[in-house]
Order: sequence, then structure tokens, then C-alpha cells
Amino acid sequence: MKPNYAQTLLLLALLPAAASAPAAIPTYDFKVVHAYPHDPQAFTEGLLYRDGFLYESTGLNGKSSIRKVNLETGKVLQSKDIPPQYFGEGLTVWKDTLVGLTWQTQTGFVFDLATFEMRSQFAYPGEGWGLTQNGKELIMSDGTATLRFLDPRTFLEVRRVKVTADGIPVDQVNELEVVGDEIFANLWHTNTIARIDPANGKITGWIDLGTLFPGAGKGLNGENVMNGIAYDAEKKRLFVTGKLWPKLYEIKIVPRK
Repeated sequence: MKPNYAQTLLLLALLPAAASAPAAIPTYDFKVVHAYPHDPQAFTEGLLYRDGFLYESTGLNGKSSIRKVNLETGKVLQSKDIPPQYFGEGLTVWKDTLVGLTWQTQTGFVFDLATFEMRSQFAYPGEGWGLTQNGKELIMSDGTATLRFLDPRTFLEVRRVKVTADGIPVDQVNELEVVGDEIFANLWHTNTIARIDPANGKITGWIDLGTLFPGAGKGLNGENVMNGIAYDAEKKRLFVTGKLWPKLYEIKIVPRK
């Protein structure tokens, strides 16, 4: 799923685990603050925190859904299946709605935040991967090095930026989360989060989560990789998980010594 191996090899040369990682871009480590239960059957594609609850979208045709989840217990409190012809992808909240993408069907859905009833759908060109918002625009990734900024009323593209590391485009940008004045982006098939300046797309830091979950990439043909970033802006808590992971982690980002 989502292969682009030539550019992935280029990307791996830039990641913090590689000896050739650019010295100009700092690498950060992490500390686990708390580990919470997570549904090991959830093929996580989108994750967000809102008013004390997690909202999650899951992928795979015939298994895609949106969910409201109790953080402390991991219990699914509310869910809605996405029609089986769609592979669910990124998810964000906009006012009183949840907005979700699908992978290759060029279709997005708008759900009522309280009831999960579908309000409308919209179209976009290309693939849908990650989705977040900055209070003014929706921000979408599509598997390339491009971030698209969309009008949340019309879903039309307003602008775009290219994600780069030392001037080199970095593709496979996947799950997104606005954290303060940055965008945190999971890079597909890696255990790395890129810290991105939304004004110009430049990567300002790498967060190395390689030791967070030892089972990452070792199940479902290697697809149980890290994918899921949520931020509690009020309490400044950062949560991460992965596809089919049994745990969701609250982590603190710390400079590498």
C-alpha cells in the first residue's frame, strides 16, 4: 500500500537513524509519560484529541470507520463504519463536524461531531492521506512532499507548500497534527515524526520514536507501523500510536543529548 520506493530510499538517507542525517536539522528523543490501552484491531489512519476524548479513523476496505474513544481505557464509545468501497484515511475536527479523507477514491466525508451522521461529501484530486487544521484552513497530505491547504467551507485548495529537509523534498508525509505553530507529520513506514514550519514547509526537527514500540513494522506484512498523532493543546499533551498497536502513548519530546 502507498509504495514509492525510490523516494523512500532518498528519505531514509535523511532520517535521524542514518549516519548521513543532516547536522543542521536537530533530532529529538522522547520520554513516555503514560501508556494507555489501544484497540489492537484498529488500523489507525487519523487521530485527534477533542474535549477529553480521542477521535480516530481506521483504514482498510471493509474495515474503515470513525470512532470516539475513551483515552484512559481505550474503549470505543461511538463508531460509524465507512462504506466498504472506501479506505479511510486522515481525520480532523472542524467546528461541529468531523472531516475525513479516503485513500484512492478521491472522496472526503463530513460527519456530525455529536451523532456521527454523514452530512455531506466532497471531492479532491489525487490520494488522501493525512488531515489536520490550523483554525483557518484544513491541511492535507497526499503521499507526496506536498501539503495542501484547503478552505474548510468549500474544500477547495487555497495554497500548498513543499516539505523539504535541507532543500530536498521529503515525500511519504502521512498523518498530520498541528502542535503550537508547527505541523507534526508522521513519515510513512518510519518511526519518525517531522517537525514542519507551515509557512515554508521546511523540516526544523526530527523526532526519533524508533524505540517506542518494538513490534512496529513486524505484523500484517510490515504494515503495523507508527501512524497517529494527537495533541491536547490545553494541557500540552502529545499522544502517538500506530496501526494495530495495543498501546497509545503520551510522550514528552526532549532534546537529544
